[in-house]
Amino acid sequence: MQDALVYKANALVEASYRLSLYEQRIILACISQVRRDEPLTDQQLYIVSARQIAEMTGVSVKRAYQHLKTASERLFDRRVTLHEAPNGQGGAKIRLTRWVQEVVYQEAQGTVAVRFSQPMVPYLSQLTEQFTRYALEDVAKMTSAHAIRLYELLAQWRSSGEREVELEWLREALQLEERYGNIRDLKRRVIEPAIEQINEHSPIWVKWSQRKTGRRVSHFVFTFGEKTDKKASGITDKRRKPKRTASADQGSQGVLFGIPRHLIEQQARPGESYEDAALRLLQKKKRDQAVEAEQA
Repeated sequence: MQDALVYKANALVEASYRLSLYEQRIILACISQVRRDEPLTDQQLYIVSARQIAEMTGVSVKRAYQHLKTASERLFDRRVTLHEAPNGQGGAKIRLTRWVQEVVYQEAQGTVAVRFSQPMVPYLSQLTEQFTRYALEDVAKMTSAHAIRLYELLAQWRSSGEREVELEWLREALQLEERYGNIRDLKRRVIEPAIEQINEHSPIWVKWSQRKTGRRVSHFVFTFGEKTDKKASGITDKRRKPKRTASADQGSQGVLFGIPRHLIEQQARPGESYEDAALRLLQKKKRDQAVEAEQA
């Protein structure tokens, strides 16, 4: 699993759900096995072993084995609230569903087999736009489920280097419910430990601040960037060291694929690189021109 990548629709990254640390590890290990070159169906079974979890996280096989069964049983009852369709298709609607439709635990082999629910499939497979990807290794050593969730929310905006979120939206996304109602407790028990783990274990550094509306804290602002002194995630190499083509040279001067850089920044979707956003805008421009030609 060392080179495994996690692909999620942005709508799933921003969904509301709560998973324990080991439930997160099972789900992410399964998602990283989804093939990018073939459609996913809800009949596909993904297997995760205690040994794989141990190697991925650095814990002992015995400890991983102890947590795997308990986490897999709870995972069957976990639900997720989705607020958007994948790939930006269709109108906004709220969908309440389950992560998995079946969990098979094989005690003798120390493995868990998971079958995703049918409504989850479009959020994990054939993602053409509005998706987030990162290396499974980026979060493997984290011991906080909140840290993993926050890392995903930042990875979604990786090209911008800053993300501001409403306090109540973040509480809903993390399904905190009535816990940590005091802002001091929320910062001390959720935000600060998550930031510490991201800074320690992931390929990005993060700083945070808060913004008030009146006298009340209403937003958290996260500023982040790629670390330069540690091994970086394989998925961001292209963004940090772009291939020197004619288009890339133009991009350094403010134009990429004929699209001005400021327009790319204004119209880029969460999780898109400059190249992806520029190509999408170029294709839209060509379609619009074709429509105008037909109407002329």
